[in-house]
Amino acid sequence: MTVPATRFPLASDTLAAVAGGVLREAKAAGATAAETEVSQGFGQSVTVRKGDVETIAYNRDKGIGVTVYVGARRGHASTADFAPDAIKDTVTKALTIARYTADDPCAGLADPERLARAWGDLDLYHPWDLGVDEAIALGRECESAALAVDRRLVNSEGATVSLHEAQFVYANSNGFSGGYASSRHGIYCAVIGEEDGAMQRDDWYATARSSEDLEIVSEVGRQAGLRTVRRLGARQLATMDCPVLYEAPIATGLIGHFVSAISGGSLYRKSSFLVDSLGTQVFTPAITIREEPHLKRGQASAPFDDEGVATQPRDVVRDGVVQGYFLGSYSARKLGLASTANAGGNHNLVVSHGEDDLPAMLKRMGRGLMVTELLGQGVNPVSGDYSRGAAGYWIEDGEIAYPVEEITIAGNLSHMFRDIVAIGNDVDRRGSRHCGSILIGAMTVAGN
Repeated sequence: MTVPATRFPLASDTLAAVAGGVLREAKAAGATAAETEVSQGFGQSVTVRKGDVETIAYNRDKGIGVTVYVGARRGHASTADFAPDAIKDTVTKALTIARYTADDPCAGLADPERLARAWGDLDLYHPWDLGVDEAIALGRECESAALAVDRRLVNSEGATVSLHEAQFVYANSNGFSGGYASSRHGIYCAVIGEEDGAMQRDDWYATARSSEDLEIVSEVGRQAGLRTVRRLGARQLATMDCPVLYEAPIATGLIGHFVSAISGGSLYRKSSFLVDSLGTQVFTPAITIREEPHLKRGQASAPFDDEGVATQPRDVVRDGVVQGYFLGSYSARKLGLASTANAGGNHNLVVSHGEDDLPAMLKRMGRGLMVTELLGQGVNPVSGDYSRGAAGYWIEDGEIAYPVEEITIAGNLSHMFRDIVAIGNDVDRRGSRHCGSILIGAMTVAGN
């Protein structure tokens, strides 16, 4: 996509020229190989609270990161100054670091044959000409819609309307140079309710590459208000074992634990409960997880990863069996495998699901706990032991009976993955993991 000249201070050709200059400087200074990323971006964020403007924030930044190799030694440095002397100084610092580090036979650029050579437009850049006054009006509309849901909504944490646009070029001494512009815009609202002296809060948000794809602001606010009201009158539960249904926005976190467990750093350090899991049954056979890096306007779409390696659609899990890991070049070499083009993270993981919507998932569960919020970080990545503070709703006869809070849910991720009963069609696509609500057969719920 052609980037309007007025959106960024530097043209894309200028970024590419700066990147080329960095590589030439590194080569002249004695680097045997080098890579660099040159970037620029800007953003605006406006927050309205109780009808008044609370914050207006702007950011505009640019930067150069350079990594040099002296044989099998690596050094990295960065700067925000694009002046030739600053670039030369940054390269010198990176080389100094490299010369004082130990040899690492796994260090180095991505294999040349795996680099992207051609790619199409993934429709990732959609500038939003949003003035401050308009952003304030949208924030007020969002917050007003939230507070109008119920008279028990007595306070607000505010409504935020934000935009962000960025552009980069990555280049390395193996002949790769490429980059593109991208955008990410959002609306967020959180309100507070009170009943019988007890207070609750909840929120909702929308995010998209294009402002045209954002949920309308009044609906974002209304959802924030409804979610808060539903939590009023929350109580604790007795300790028990029961089915647990993770609401879709929370269920994506379970997939995140899986991603972390089969990512390169965790695997070669043997700090994962899924070490050597390639080709093994990790999930119930009904589960397939597919990486789709080329979805148009996808939040995690990319034609190549942070090392220039070409991305490809693939099954990460098929019929519950692990088909591949998440590897950059370094971790792949440590494991004796090939890069999966995941330097920098995963790309649009699409989790298979059934035909049940959320009400049908509640009916399927019958009696148990639906989780809508998790607290704390009680996950042991080595053993898979899982214990998190939680809030949500107690379900009786497939219907919400009452809200619950101050409880803990516990299990082991290995068992939880194999005990997935169903995944709903209420897919949350706002992030890099597209997943519906997840029903787990049984977990321990600790209450009063």
